[in-house]
Amino acid sequence: MLEIEHLSVSLGEFSVTDLNLHIKRGQYTVLLGPTGAGKTILLETIAGIHRADTGRILLNGSDITHMPPEKRGIGMVYQDYMLFAHMTVAQNMGFGLRQHRCPKAEIEARVFQTAEMLGISHLLSRYPKTLSGGEQQRAALGRALLLQPSVLLLDEPLSALDTQTREKIRAELRRISQDTGVTILHITHHFEDMYSLADYAVVMREGQIVQIGTPDEILSSPATDFIAEFTGMENLFTGTARPLSNGLSEICLEGCSIVAVTEYTGQVRVGIRPENMLLSLERVTSSAQNMLPATVCQVIDSGAYVKVIVDAGVRFSVVLTKQGAEQLKISTGLQVWVTFKAAAVHVYTY
Repeated sequence: MLEIEHLSVSLGEFSVTDLNLHIKRGQYTVLLGPTGAGKTILLETIAGIHRADTGRILLNGSDITHMPPEKRGIGMVYQDYMLFAHMTVAQNMGFGLRQHRCPKAEIEARVFQTAEMLGISHLLSRYPKTLSGGEQQRAALGRALLLQPSVLLLDEPLSALDTQTREKIRAELRRISQDTGVTILHITHHFEDMYSLADYAVVMREGQIVQIGTPDEILSSPATDFIAEFTGMENLFTGTARPLSNGLSEICLEGCSIVAVTEYTGQVRVGIRPENMLLSLERVTSSAQNMLPATVCQVIDSGAYVKVIVDAGVRFSVVLTKQGAEQLKISTGLQVWVTFKAAAVHVYTY
C-alpha cells in the first residue's frame, strides 16, 4: 500500500539515505530507533512536509512524492498533540472536516461517533488545557481519524504519557487499528511499543534501515550488536562455535562453554535475553541444555522486576519477578544455578 523506493532526504545535520520500505494495507508498522536515527524526517517526508532529494513515495500505486500534503490522504499525530488551545475538543476534532467544507450536521455526527469510539464524547465541550495527556492524545487521534486517511502516521505518540496512561493508549491504538483497518506507521524509541503494537517492525540507525521483521524476530534474532543492545538483550559475548549433533553447537566463551542451536562455526557473537534465563538454588530437572553453577554478584531492584548479575565464568544478567527474587532470597554471594535453553541463545556473525 505504501511504498518507499530509494528515498533520500537531508534536513540540516539529520538525513535519511536510500531507504526502501513496503508497508501492507491495514498493517501496524512500528519504526524503532534512537534519537537522531531519522525517524521523524522519514515520517514528515511521507506526509509531504519535507521534499525528497531522491527516490519515490507511492500510495496505492500512485506517486505522491511531489504532491501537496493536504492531497496525500495521510493523517499525522505528533507527540505534543498540537491541539488548538482556543478550540473545544469538538472543534479541534472537526477542524479538518471544516477545512474540507463538510456540512455542519455531518461534522457534528462524525465527531460524536469518533469521540464515542475513543471514549471522550463527554469531553467534547472541554478545552485542551483542562484535559489530561491521555485525553489530549485521544482528541488528536480523533482529529486525524475523522479525515479517514489511507495512512496514519504517529510521531512518538506515547512518549509524554505516564506508564499507566501509556498502557491504556497502547490498547486504544491496537483497537483502532483492528476496528478501522487503517494502515499505521508509528515511530518510537521504546521497544515495548513495538512488542505491544506492531505487526511488523523496522529498526533505523543513523538514517538507514538496519533490520526489518516481526517483533519476535527483532527481539530474538537481532542482526547486530546495536539492535541487540537497543532491545535489551544485554548478555552479549564473543565465542568460538564448533558443531555437536542434531543442529546443536558448543560455543566456547572466555570463562565457560554453552550450547546453542546454530549452523555457524568459528568466531561468533552470542546474545541471550535476561528474561529467558532461570535462576534456582539447586540444579533443576529440565530439558534445557545449559545449566551452569554461578555466584550472585549484584542485585538491582527496579520496582516490579529484579535484575540479578551472576558470575558463571562470564557474567550473565538475569531478570526475575519481585516475588521470584524474594522466594529465592537472592543476595550477593549466594550460590545459584543459571539455566537456559539452547534455543534461547541467539548466534550471529559480525
